[in-house]
Amino acid sequence: MNEMVTISRTEYDRLIAAAETLSDLDAYARAKARLANGDDELVPAAFADRMLDGESPVRVYRELRGLSGAELARRSGVNRVHLLNIEDRKSAGSIETMRRLAAALNVQIDDLV
Repeated sequence: MNEMVTISRTEYDRLIAAAETLSDLDAYARAKARLANGDDELVPAAFADRMLDGESPVRVYRELRGLSGAELARRSGVNRVHLLNIEDRKSAGSIETMRRLAAALNVQIDDLV
């Protein structure tokens, strides 16, 4: 059946605003659920700012986790010198290296690259 309903512009605008609010509330609820389940984490602004300023995410997450370079190297099995070069952006790690660092830092590989 092809029925048509006509509403005022004011009512249309109100319905659009309500739909956007509902969408925002749904996104908020999903984000809160991901945090509660441990699927996401909050990164303090100071650490996020460092990454936005171009600092190596590997170094930022390592320091956020309270790890020394030697400890991250031990946990990940990545050579300490290679880790330092990645943190200093003198070399890029292979996919396998970044996967091992991500696992040791308990982050997604996308968070590091």
